[in-house]
Amino acid sequence: MQAAAEAPASAGAVVRVRGASKHYGAVRAVDGVDLAVQRGELFGLIGHNGAGKSTLFKMMLGLIPATAGEIAIDGAPVSGSGFRAVRRKIGYLPENVVLYDNLTGLETLHFFAKLKSVPAAGCGALLERVGLAHAAGRRVREYSKGMRQRLGFAQALLGRPQILFLDEPTTGLDPEAIREFYVILRGLRAEGVTVIITSHILAEIQERVDRLAIMAAGKVQALGTVQALREAMDLPLWFDVRVADSDFTAVRDALGSLPVAAIEAHDGRVAVQVRRESKMAVFAALATLGERVLDLHVREPSLEDVFFGFSD
Repeated sequence: MQAAAEAPASAGAVVRVRGASKHYGAVRAVDGVDLAVQRGELFGLIGHNGAGKSTLFKMMLGLIPATAGEIAIDGAPVSGSGFRAVRRKIGYLPENVVLYDNLTGLETLHFFAKLKSVPAAGCGALLERVGLAHAAGRRVREYSKGMRQRLGFAQALLGRPQILFLDEPTTGLDPEAIREFYVILRGLRAEGVTVIITSHILAEIQERVDRLAIMAAGKVQALGTVQALREAMDLPLWFDVRVADSDFTAVRDALGSLPVAAIEAHDGRVAVQVRRESKMAVFAALATLGERVLDLHVREPSLEDVFFGFSD
């Protein structure tokens, strides 16, 4: 299924992509992408391996040239001479972080600070911010995968960038570190930093991004908020109902002739699947059971459901 939940609004966008394509012979890695990311937005880019999202990332960063189309960051075309100044506002964490094993964590940040021509004075504070202060003096060869990822994130934050490109940034992080990572992102977003993030862990980002784009076969198949994409797909809802005495029959009778897609009982609860337009009618029907309803939960389709709907 191919659809777009909304048209990309380019007015005032800090990242603007128009008709961008990247071809390798007959292979269209990126194929006519239009995209606009607003200042201060936390924007997700998701897709299967090979969907084109990492290639698009590198094109937006000016690391590889576009075959066709236009890409501008903060008003400057990535292919123009003015992009050099804009690049100083950008932080980038690649999917595969490559670091020097013989350097310590602090030496690594000093090295990147010199490359970026930014003061090294804040490197210790950055290590503390990402939870690596205790390992500042340890060689990177002794770091775990998660610690390397945190160090890579700290490198991306050097120089207080205004635009962050984060490619699979939570790879190797444990649940606590993932939570801390998104706390940092929320703080950056509150400061007006624009964040573009890719992730294959859909449950992790579905409630954390402002908007997202779903890519497949080099194209943006859908664009919008998670809720807008749910509604565009018109995927069914599930009502999880717990009633006194686990009375399956009472729920079925209350629903009467309503168009219910499925109804099943398990673990003392009744699960009812309905079309989105029947949501309020189902609420009203269940309300007739009064105090016999002990608990009620409505489950929206997950981002994974949405993703497979648009990318299949």
